[in-house]
Amino acid sequence: MIPSQTQRRHRLLSGTACLAMLAALGAGPAQAQAAGTQAQGRQAQTTNVRTAQAAAQAAPADDTVPQLAESAAGTGSVAVSGSAAKAPAREVCSSGAKWLRLRFTRLDLRGKDSLTVTGSAGGSSRFTGDAWRDRVFTTRALQGDCVKVEPRFSDPASAYAVDGYQAGTRSLAAADVVVAGAGDICGSACADTAELLTGINPAAVFTTGDNAYESGTLSEYNGAYRQTWGPFFGKTYPTPGNHEYKTSGASGYFDYFGARAGARGKGYYSWDIGDWHFIALNSNISTSAGSAQEQWLRQDLAANTKPCTAAYLHHPLFNVGNHGAATGTRPLWKALYDHKADLLLAGHDHNYQRWALQDPDGRADPNGIREILVGTGGRSFYSLSSSNPANLQAKNANTHGVLKLTLSSTGYRFDFVPIAGRTFTDSGTATCHRAGSNTPDFALGTQPSSLNVAPGASATSTVQVASRDGFAGTTQLAVSGQPSGVTATISPSSVTVGSGTSADATLNVSVAAGTPTGTHTLTVTGASGSLSHTAAVQLTVGGGGGTTAFSDDFETERGWTADPAGSDTATSGRWERGDPEETAESGVKQLGTTVSGVNALVTGKLAGSGPGADDVDGGVTSVRSPAITLPAGASTLTFSYNFAHRDNSGPDDYLRVKVVGTSTVTVLEKLGTASTDLDGAWKTATADLSAFAGQSVRILVEAADLGTASLVEAAVDDVRITSSGGGATLSTPPWTAPARPRTGSGGSG
Repeated sequence: MIPSQTQRRHRLLSGTACLAMLAALGAGPAQAQAAGTQAQGRQAQTTNVRTAQAAAQAAPADDTVPQLAESAAGTGSVAVSGSAAKAPAREVCSSGAKWLRLRFTRLDLRGKDSLTVTGSAGGSSRFTGDAWRDRVFTTRALQGDCVKVEPRFSDPASAYAVDGYQAGTRSLAAADVVVAGAGDICGSACADTAELLTGINPAAVFTTGDNAYESGTLSEYNGAYRQTWGPFFGKTYPTPGNHEYKTSGASGYFDYFGARAGARGKGYYSWDIGDWHFIALNSNISTSAGSAQEQWLRQDLAANTKPCTAAYLHHPLFNVGNHGAATGTRPLWKALYDHKADLLLAGHDHNYQRWALQDPDGRADPNGIREILVGTGGRSFYSLSSSNPANLQAKNANTHGVLKLTLSSTGYRFDFVPIAGRTFTDSGTATCHRAGSNTPDFALGTQPSSLNVAPGASATSTVQVASRDGFAGTTQLAVSGQPSGVTATISPSSVTVGSGTSADATLNVSVAAGTPTGTHTLTVTGASGSLSHTAAVQLTVGGGGGTTAFSDDFETERGWTADPAGSDTATSGRWERGDPEETAESGVKQLGTTVSGVNALVTGKLAGSGPGADDVDGGVTSVRSPAITLPAGASTLTFSYNFAHRDNSGPDDYLRVKVVGTSTVTVLEKLGTASTDLDGAWKTATADLSAFAGQSVRILVEAADLGTASLVEAAVDDVRITSSGGGATLSTPPWTAPARPRTGSGGSG
């Protein structure tokens, strides 16, 4: 039998958050029901939450997407892996199984390499590109009692590893799973809606925000919410609403849910159940195109292996209630639409609304997203407009209830379940856009995804079209969104790819002299037959400087090499690209935020067992950029950095940034200071690179804990070189990690 949720350890994709807490929760707040009194229940719940949060700190070091299974599904362990050229095909089998899902702990595809998994009775998925390089994930269900794993590797750095599987003895068509939830909960009627959840007994519970009124304080969560919806804590995947943010930083929400809520300050994450991918979004922070959340969402969707996708947040884009449309969420809708998502669940208005399939601009579209607003969890009702837009299919403003979703591998049934004594219901069925065998498609991306160009200068970005699921054909490329004074073209205007391959084109952007400063979004569109995708490039027209010769926000791999000389001595906290987890001891030391996007260069991204567990220890750690050929003329290097330490530090501890060409120049040096606590903070540094004009240079970043052991943390983000000359030439091999393993004790990096 498959282990229960409480026996599995998972880490949410949002960076710091992990679900190892499930191993410690037991029945979670449900134990309060057997405690004899409300006071005893409250104590049991609080103890379990604290235990869960402590367990979450001991998460695996992987970015893992939690995978819940259908009832009666089983699991098995395997050890199947391969690397280098000509890795042989392997099979994973389970006698009597009707279907299997494989769990990959590693899928590192370099260059044009690919990997295909095929079910013995049907179904296959082909993987190309680097979307899964930092991800532990489970495939969609493949029919039959065996799955064949076929790597096609030519690059010696390509590798994969499978450590387990889920298997079902019922046909895939009969294997369904139930999810239920609502928003705007406590509330006078949250006890009534909690009774509905007890009766439904879903495998997972979602919330669409405003869970505990009036301000989402920890005491409010430990009050009515804990007493009603609290028993479902161990299977709840929440999102926050605007009322949570009436408490600074939604601290009550993050304190109560711990790692279940995603990374503190972010609150967005994803999880899988059956053949569905669920994405929890936070509409209370930036949702704009190019924001950290929107970029993370696109990356998450690109790595999604499931045929069906649902997302949920608090603020609805389409709404005929009191609050009206939350148009700021449209960029998230656009990302979901581009990746053929099926459902978007929301709250905010205290009523029920179901909308037809539509695109982000509200046009009816059979390939669009269905929004269901279910702000009916228990709070007093808001009225509805008398208007009935063409795409609005159902509405009600006098019935508390929950939305029940019965999910299959090809579609879903939705049922609005009312509380006792009410009669309004709503139900229907639909098929997922990507149901059945994966439809050949292509992915579209740009690198860099942001350009800073001065009036009178120009810059370029690489546009890549990559085959997905066997796609082969020609893609037409176009760019739009140029403001007055900006010219943008793509060369060539079309590219052709074969199955499992990719092709590049160049986006050329020129800014005329006298163009006003400002930030704009250029939209690159790729079209092939009925398929169409977009990618955004943020253009900043600057008041000075020139071409962006090099930029790296560390959201994708650009060719940095850890321990380039092979001489690093640090035993933990070595440089790596990743999503940093916050650590604090006498103030925050490792920042859990980045300057932009999700990732940065950081001395050990994980928090581990506590502060000091994965900071820089035992010596020096270094990381070096790819080679950058600077043009003639003046160039300027700018970057953001963090250097923090405890009061046990000293001048032997440091962060140094050097530029290495025909000579080596240290452009930043920060030393430890004895008897001083230096808290973490992002700061900006600038250096003149005119002395390196025309040279091939590399940026070398070093951090050290030398002498007496101390707590030292460092990070670097948003590295940029701007030049008044022509563009630079960049050699970009893949990221190279140090060969030797890390031997630190775990932790804060």
